[in-house]
Amino acid sequence: MAGQIPRAFIEQLLAQTDIVQVIGQRVPLKKAGRNYVACCPFHSEKTPSFNVIPSKQFYHCFGCGASGDAIKFLQEYDGLSFTDAVEALAQQVGLQVPYQKLTPEQAQRQKAQATLYDLMAHAARFYRQQLRDHPDAEAAKAYLRQRGLTPEIAKRYYLGFAPPGWSSLDRAFTPITDYEEALETVGLRIRKEGKQGTYDRFRNRIMFPIRDVRGRVLGFGGRVLGDEKPKYLNSPESPIFHKGQVLYGLYEMHQARVKADLIIVVEGYMDVIALAQHGFPNAVATLGTAVTEAHLDRLYREVNTVVFSFDGDAAGRKAAWKAVELLLPRLNERQSARFLFLPPGEDPDSWVRKQGKAGFQQQLDSAPPLVDFVVEQIVAALPVPLSEQEGRRLFLAEIKPWLQRAKGWYQSALAEQAAGALGIPAWRLGRELGIYLPYARSEGVKKPQWQAPPVVGLAHRLARHLLAEPARARAWFSADDVALLRAAPVEGAPMLAWLIETLLNDADEATVVQALREHGQEALVTILQRLELPPPGENRDAEFQALLQRLIEAIELATTDDISAIAALKRGE
Repeated sequence: MAGQIPRAFIEQLLAQTDIVQVIGQRVPLKKAGRNYVACCPFHSEKTPSFNVIPSKQFYHCFGCGASGDAIKFLQEYDGLSFTDAVEALAQQVGLQVPYQKLTPEQAQRQKAQATLYDLMAHAARFYRQQLRDHPDAEAAKAYLRQRGLTPEIAKRYYLGFAPPGWSSLDRAFTPITDYEEALETVGLRIRKEGKQGTYDRFRNRIMFPIRDVRGRVLGFGGRVLGDEKPKYLNSPESPIFHKGQVLYGLYEMHQARVKADLIIVVEGYMDVIALAQHGFPNAVATLGTAVTEAHLDRLYREVNTVVFSFDGDAAGRKAAWKAVELLLPRLNERQSARFLFLPPGEDPDSWVRKQGKAGFQQQLDSAPPLVDFVVEQIVAALPVPLSEQEGRRLFLAEIKPWLQRAKGWYQSALAEQAAGALGIPAWRLGRELGIYLPYARSEGVKKPQWQAPPVVGLAHRLARHLLAEPARARAWFSADDVALLRAAPVEGAPMLAWLIETLLNDADEATVVQALREHGQEALVTILQRLELPPPGENRDAEFQALLQRLIEAIELATTDDISAIAALKRGE
């Protein structure tokens, strides 16, 4: 058995490998200066963002973030293990991989795992042969024909048949006593209660091999042909099978060389196969488990858009919310998720057989995006209309944790959608919920049409006071003062006019800061936030009034206009 590969050899191998040649054999590259570019092979895009940098023997996609060296590329693109990728590159450059000797424990563990993979591959071949040759397989074939599956699709997914009886695997593994322990480990046999020996887990079932991206059989799903329960039976977890890390159908999608814009996530094996039969080879299933982080990582390495198709019952909607919980904090603005719920009693298998490709495509096209789904579902679940005060209160309570969970662009998009349902701007929604929404558009706030003063001075100090206590703007200034300040030929006066007008319109500090950032005034925000004020009380009041007096005097010196309004404010009239 192979041992570990020395790090020094890995470095030597990468130094002798031409990454441009390795990737160029699989992806059409175009020269761009010193580097090469292409449309990314790991996600769907029209504008090339995949870069290969020969000087660093490195690749990086600015779209999906895929990056690494030649070994990593072969792992991701060809679905190879690290060891197999090293072997492939070594063969290409004419090097021999110098494996380090394994410890006895490592050798035993590696041998045991290899045995399990070999055993599962042999079982898959056995089940496949039984579908072709076993006399009791006619019912299975009739079922597949009735579902509209062609021999080509059955071959692509390597469908098989587990014959009736308790010991069919005895014919595949002879003598069975030599294999019982391993077969029990992978869940193909079950230990008899209180007795010696084991019996077959899968009996009289259509068999669906579950394969990883390298094509190795990890487990099976079995669909019963009679009235036995459960209708679907899956392999248990084993040393080589972890349901939360596997997507059924992804290997077959790769083998079909599908370059999809999106992936459809469904619940069952037959959903995947029926969709493939009707022109949707880009469907995968989660093997009866909730969507996991590992699933999402794999899905969004493949595409930027994922459509989740769950049953419309309570369990399906619970699964959808579990997916939302994981999606909101991890998606970026280039990635999207949609949710498809078919009519009651339908699943992708039945629906695509009834409606055909066009009918299912119509459902896909109308599937609501993630943020729409969240808001629509919350509104639909309210016991009273959203237009009523109680409905509004309940909606705010329900949407708040989802907004807190969302990050970046998706937090902004969800806030906009939720605020739209309430008929208010997003920044106001954030204020009502006590959530700072850094990406929410500050609707209703005018765009600053001025340049911030280059030197920190009077205007900045006054602005800092007003931001810290917006009530001062409403207590000391009016719309007439705003107009006078806007026209005053004093440095910083237009900035103060904009700030006062914004505060008079009931904005708070967070809204003002966001509006400044949106319009390129990040430097001003930094200056204002660094200015220190006296503690609240008489000293702060005195400083504010002194600054206001200096502003009035500056305007008096610079203009002959009537400034009695501001002077009156200073006197408190």
